Amino acid sequence: MRASAEPSPRWAEASPIADLLVRSAVEHPDRDALVFPTHRVTYVELLEGARRVARGLLGLGARPGEHVALLAPNGVEFVEAFFAISMIGGVVVPLNARHRAEELGHVIDDGEVVALLTTDAEGQHSDLAGALRQGLPSLAAAADPIALALPEARRLRAAVLLAGESSPGFLPRSRFDALVDSVAADEPDTLRARVRLRDVGAIMYTSGTTAHPKGCVLTHEAMTRGPVERARHRFGVGDDGHDVTWSPGPLFHIGTLAPFLGVIGSAGTFVTDVHFEPTRALHLLVREGVTVAFPWFPALVQPLLDHPEFDPAALAELRSLLLIGPSVLLERVQALLPECELVAACGMTEAAGIYAVSDPDDDVDLRSRAQGRACPGMEIRIVDVDFGQDVGPGVIGEILLRGYSVMEGYHRAPEKTAEALDADGWLHTGDLYSFTPEGQVAFHGRLKDMLKVGGENVAAVEIESFVARHPAVEWVEVVGRPDERLDEVPVAFVEVKAGHTVTEAELLEFCTGRIARYKVPRAVVFLTASEWPRSATKINKNELRARVRALAEAPA
Repeated sequence: MRASAEPSPRWAEASPIADLLVRSAVEHPDRDALVFPTHRVTYVELLEGARRVARGLLGLGARPGEHVALLAPNGVEFVEAFFAISMIGGVVVPLNARHRAEELGHVIDDGEVVALLTTDAEGQHSDLAGALRQGLPSLAAAADPIALALPEARRLRAAVLLAGESSPGFLPRSRFDALVDSVAADEPDTLRARVRLRDVGAIMYTSGTTAHPKGCVLTHEAMTRGPVERARHRFGVGDDGHDVTWSPGPLFHIGTLAPFLGVIGSAGTFVTDVHFEPTRALHLLVREGVTVAFPWFPALVQPLLDHPEFDPAALAELRSLLLIGPSVLLERVQALLPECELVAACGMTEAAGIYAVSDPDDDVDLRSRAQGRACPGMEIRIVDVDFGQDVGPGVIGEILLRGYSVMEGYHRAPEKTAEALDADGWLHTGDLYSFTPEGQVAFHGRLKDMLKVGGENVAAVEIESFVARHPAVEWVEVVGRPDERLDEVPVAFVEVKAGHTVTEAELLEFCTGRIARYKVPRAVVFLTASEWPRSATKINKNELRARVRALAEAPA
């Protein structure tokens, strides 16, 4: 079975990344573009800052087509630099703040980065400059931060602080600002006018939980077309055309970066923070009258729902909330916010974010068990995991994607690109989905999360969704444990809700007789909220599998 978007009277509206900011600054110069707990920035202020950073980059010698890495917390510095790199026709390489030092070093070298931008402001939440020095051991002793020649980063020429004045190996912000006057004021806009939609705009590296991160090569069109279309026509869309959008995730992650670009491209207001803290987040949501929210994951939603200050009435202006999670959580959120559309969607870095989204008139039941239809311009297939043939409704298979937002390939990885993109342009995602009778796609986990229990294919997410319905379960993840007789069996990692207690025997009894016997977990491992191994936004199942193996191999 295949699916594509329904016919629509709307037309595509794509532009180079930096043009999103320029247009909104011209049309709404004094409107708030960015809002943080302690300060806010208008569109005209943001554009002026981006132009200054662009001139500084040109003063460093950066040129169109070259790759510039950016490691910074959510803040003005990140946003100004992101648009500045795009403005001069450069390629943005956002760095994941949760990557290990070795991974950061790999991305900078593999990404052929010529300039590295970061922050080291007083009181900063994380020591990003220190992490970069660990990943690039020669950096700290470099004689000149804008004339680098590091053996571990062969193309890197400059390392710069966007905030901060003293950090070994980095050019202070004041010296970077001094480069601005050496470049004509109109040079960034001259270069911006030469950027093409199918030029590479960014290389987004995946989290790299199993090996070195892979760089997804994304064009300007891939990065801007879908987010702007959804911001203008799908999410929120108040009577005055102005939405206030909150997203607490890191801007280096496509799940936050894509909607952020949509907000800027639709002249909305983007509300965020340097890190997520439930009390600050609640105060920000209420104070700013947020109309669209992108919490995405349960780890960000549950602390808000459980907070003593949570008041649904205070969020009366909220019209759209995007959330991926088990049906029991989605049903709880919808019950608390009945006037807010709980939007279901699915996406991935290789597709520049969202590629399918729920319909506005879907009922609660459908939105709790499916993630929508293909976005305009995208095609979807679901194929048998063994033979590659299209499957019908209700049959679980691998989801394949094709369309304008699909990556060009993995940077400097032709073999991995060939594995992911076939000759007809279909992206083989490694994600398991099925088509519902309504023609929507329903997520069943990763292909690598498919358990083989005694010859039966079992999607881990199916077991997780059932266990999550126990009233004492806050969160659950299921992985496979090797088994001599059945090949592998399910093991559940469980976090218990505050104020509740439950035993392994009680959870197993809860499952017995209500789901197939081979799907009942063989063991339960209890974790506290702080014990979950995480990547940037998700729980790292590879680490859970390693723990299961360690427990199985431990002497009795």
